[in-house]
Amino acid sequence: MAGAITHGVLFVHSAPRALCPHLEWAAGNVLGGDVSLDWSPQPAARGLYRAEYPWQGPQGTGARLASALRGWDHLRYEVTEDASHGADGARWSHTPDLGLFHAMTDVHGNVVVPEDRVRSAMENHQDPHALRAAMDLVLGSAWDDELEAFRYAGAGAPVRWLHRVG
Repeated sequence: MAGAITHGVLFVHSAPRALCPHLEWAAGNVLGGDVSLDWSPQPAARGLYRAEYPWQGPQGTGARLASALRGWDHLRYEVTEDASHGADGARWSHTPDLGLFHAMTDVHGNVVVPEDRVRSAMENHQDPHALRAAMDLVLGSAWDDELEAFRYAGAGAPVRWLHRVG
């Protein structure tokens, strides 16, 4: 692996059982090896399964993972990539209804909104309610709202919380 190495986590929040081996295969193709996820029932959605997989790889691996899983029906997932030398961190969130959301993150996992996106929202939305809606979109609030119930794995199961700021 050339270049800076980073870490991250693949969170599969909900997937149908039939999709599970395909997800492992897709993640393995990106990560360059066999990936075996520890699947458990998803308490928030009957008949669906959840898993987490910490990974290590070159910068950009998170984007490749998110792209490899993008667009699969009935799949909810998040991919995080930690900040590393010369690169910001990132988070990708996907839901069947909303599609894929991407945000840069700082070393603590907080969403970082670039200055030009804030300026654009302020210039194009004079009404406070419209400005609020534009900022909610930039922050991925709809994805957080939909995924929150799936992030909680249930009593006794391993949980890694992704906290919203604000």
